[in-house]
Amino acid sequence: MLHIGIVGSGFISGAYWRASHDFPNLRIVSCSDVNPAAAEEKARDFGIEAQSVEQLLTNPKIDLVLNLTIPQSHAPISLRALQVGKHVYSEKPLALSTKEALDLLSSAKAEGKRVGVAPDTFLGGGQQTARRLIDRGDIGIPIGGTAFILLPGHEHWHPNPDFFYQPGGGPVFDMGPYYLTALVNLLGPVRRVTSIGKRTFNEREIQSGSRKGERIPVAILTHFNALLEFFDGPVVSLHASFDVQGHTHWPIEIYGTGGTLQVPDPNTFGGPVRLLRRAKPAMDVPLTHGFSDRDYRILGVAEMAKAIDLGRPHRVSADLGFHVLEVMEAIVEGATKEMPIEITSRCNRPEALPPQPRLGSLA
Repeated sequence: MLHIGIVGSGFISGAYWRASHDFPNLRIVSCSDVNPAAAEEKARDFGIEAQSVEQLLTNPKIDLVLNLTIPQSHAPISLRALQVGKHVYSEKPLALSTKEALDLLSSAKAEGKRVGVAPDTFLGGGQQTARRLIDRGDIGIPIGGTAFILLPGHEHWHPNPDFFYQPGGGPVFDMGPYYLTALVNLLGPVRRVTSIGKRTFNEREIQSGSRKGERIPVAILTHFNALLEFFDGPVVSLHASFDVQGHTHWPIEIYGTGGTLQVPDPNTFGGPVRLLRRAKPAMDVPLTHGFSDRDYRILGVAEMAKAIDLGRPHRVSADLGFHVLEVMEAIVEGATKEMPIEITSRCNRPEALPPQPRLGSLA
């Protein structure tokens, strides 16, 4: 049993709490927040103890700190948790820069603790079914693909969207981890990035909540076209934007010598998965794996807990999160400097899950 403390008692903490009930190897025991009232509210909702951030981090009953803070706080909170002897699982991204992330990896190694990082959606039935089709050669040899993250911006629904338009925000750092992690799971690590970017709007108007009508500054690029060259050969065109009002593209397509695979939204755990072959009708593929019918937002923590128990590497690893972070950094840096960026990190392609894992257990 892994005892968990949540730092960051915002909206997403509820999704983690609800999903935790499906995994008997996990128990959430306390929560905290820089806003004590938010922690108290969630503690009442969850039936657990509310603590200050420092009390939670130093609580001897807690084995793992679940870091659900805003991106700007991911690295400082995770580093502090490691320094007091806790395992860490963080919402994405791992940090705002590879420099920050290297400090985390060094501390984890020194303390003998593990670091995991979202997203874990690639462990869901939709992505794992797509992975299985690629691995068994249903589309032949992968040669390329496309990925589309095309959104109008979060000010349309989020009452406090400011941080989405500051360094560490934007479509690449906000939604990019889902797509890039899915692509690394399907195709392996990235070798080089070539990127173009722009900022379409200098200000955004908040559309909901108590600040509706307020205008906020945009300090970053918000529209990117990038080419991702993978070590094993495929080249994927990634389009990421907070400036697009609507589109009809499939989230991810992988093109192979023998067919095309349409991969579901990597921000979800389910399907659909579709296989296209020349001169044949499109075929919707039944999902071969579990964890697909709803939001299993704590799945990566459960898989990490199982790996700790068995003494094996966990799939939602710091190395994977670091590689994805370096790719995101390269997309933004390459667009700013107008030059290709070589990716220096390496990560293993995560081991595929076996078909139909039993709910609540992970091989």
